[in-house]
Amino acid sequence: MFYSPAVSGNPTPERASTRTFNLADLFEIVADTVPDRTALVCPAPANGHARGTDVRWTYRQLDERANRLGHHLLDHGVASGDHVAVLSWNRAEWIEAELGIYKARASVINVNYRYVADELRYMLDNSDAVAIVFERTFAPMVAEVRGDAPKLRHFVVIDDGDASASDRGGAVAKAVAQLGAIDYEDALAAASPERGFPPRSPDDLYILYTGGTTGMPKGVLWRAEDIFFAALGGGGFGQAPITTPEELAGRVAGDDAINVNVVNSPVMHGGGQWTTFIGFFGGGTVVLNCDHHFDGQHVARIASDEHATSIMVVGDAMARPLADAIEDPDDDYDLSSVLVVGSGGAILSKAIREELQALLPNAMVMDSFGASETGHAGTVMDLERGGPRFTMNPTTNVLDEEGRPVKPGSGQVGKLARRGHIPLGYYKDEEKTAATFLVDPDGERWVIPGDSATIDDDGTLNLLGRGSVCINTGGEKVYPEEVEAALKAHRDVFDAVVVGVPDERFQERVVAIVTPRPGAMLELAELQAFCRTKIAGYKVPRQLHVTDEIPRTPVGKPDYRQAKRIAVNERSE
Repeated sequence: MFYSPAVSGNPTPERASTRTFNLADLFEIVADTVPDRTALVCPAPANGHARGTDVRWTYRQLDERANRLGHHLLDHGVASGDHVAVLSWNRAEWIEAELGIYKARASVINVNYRYVADELRYMLDNSDAVAIVFERTFAPMVAEVRGDAPKLRHFVVIDDGDASASDRGGAVAKAVAQLGAIDYEDALAAASPERGFPPRSPDDLYILYTGGTTGMPKGVLWRAEDIFFAALGGGGFGQAPITTPEELAGRVAGDDAINVNVVNSPVMHGGGQWTTFIGFFGGGTVVLNCDHHFDGQHVARIASDEHATSIMVVGDAMARPLADAIEDPDDDYDLSSVLVVGSGGAILSKAIREELQALLPNAMVMDSFGASETGHAGTVMDLERGGPRFTMNPTTNVLDEEGRPVKPGSGQVGKLARRGHIPLGYYKDEEKTAATFLVDPDGERWVIPGDSATIDDDGTLNLLGRGSVCINTGGEKVYPEEVEAALKAHRDVFDAVVVGVPDERFQERVVAIVTPRPGAMLELAELQAFCRTKIAGYKVPRQLHVTDEIPRTPVGKPDYRQAKRIAVNERSE
């Protein structure tokens, strides 16, 4: 059996350098190396949100604006180790605030902009946030819940350009006044653009709240040094990790090799943050998609105009509209500079990978796998067997119930696990920490987020899915991701999600919720016959629900709870 660790974390010896493996220190190293290079581009949204003109900051400009925000927070009582929430859609101020908070040695609390008041109330209370940076539109909700967040005392409001036109009887302006919120730009204007911050530590916390598939959001606690090596490249993927912070300057790309990355993930989620910081730590240019709804044509236009070298998406929910836009004969995009189309947070189906590869023959189409608790854990190889197969990170393995690695090629299902640079645990949740961060019989500490997997003879990892959404039908386990991959390979299926619903005979039955391609008609019998060529018969859907839109979370992952509600209601009709 497993045992909970007596000591958490990965201790770091003292360093003689004035710089540490702290995210703010590392960003400043890059900013000093290429101060006049473009760091952040936020094109004006295409979907009607009046959010100002294009933003284009150099590393020097972004560093100075983050300095100002950091000094403002310190001047208003935010102390080292405090937590500062950010409630905003993608925009330049999100990135500025995040950097500024780290510069002040505080921790960012990422708040989902889809939350309603009860969810926001829980987040601000659970996280012990002392300050919040938020878009003006959210002011009424922040004002509504502030009384239930006893530590919350400072408010900085971003003028998002939307509130004045939709202010319901002056409710937004009244809420801003009630909070005593300070305008974001006024706060920056009154603060110093210089650094002058106290020395930082690699032990400063990076906190990432994750909702997972069930339960309330949990705050994953990372040391800054651990998240840098686990999720942010450690000085560059494909290279040996750096051993001192100063080495990062030597890993900054030259002027002829700058990566220009279009980031479509919400930066309120780990994938968006990690992709952004990977870009910064390589001296690249991050082009942040600030639309409120994903528009494939707009993204293709941004990539063309900015001469992007990479485009990052979240699964088929973003990749399919992008592929359709590129394929549209009425549009003319120059995407010859694109070398990588990558997906994180959701796996691309085999069909869409092949379509993108055909449309962008010079680009590599790839998935990376990870979780809020593991960081980057591997890169997808193929989907030939229905489910995703990954090359494994050297610190990644699959463990059995006794905490021992499963034998490669045995077919034994175990739990995906990672050791080395891993989190300290969950904020204010000792029970969940003890269940997820475990020590094996040899004393090695692992994080086990809950994904089931097997390992082939060659060491390739076969990801089966998260146990919490696994379907038990007639005693057989069915992992939704594998069935979804089979469904998406059908020429007429645009998107799909698979859930289990109660069944009197088999305990659960497999149900497919599917969106067809325009003009296509989907029939259960045809999809069943097709799936039987890809997966075992007991995994084939027994019920089909055709819908105009698949329920997904804001980051593009399947919303299994909402999908199950749809499936159950459909069955009862």
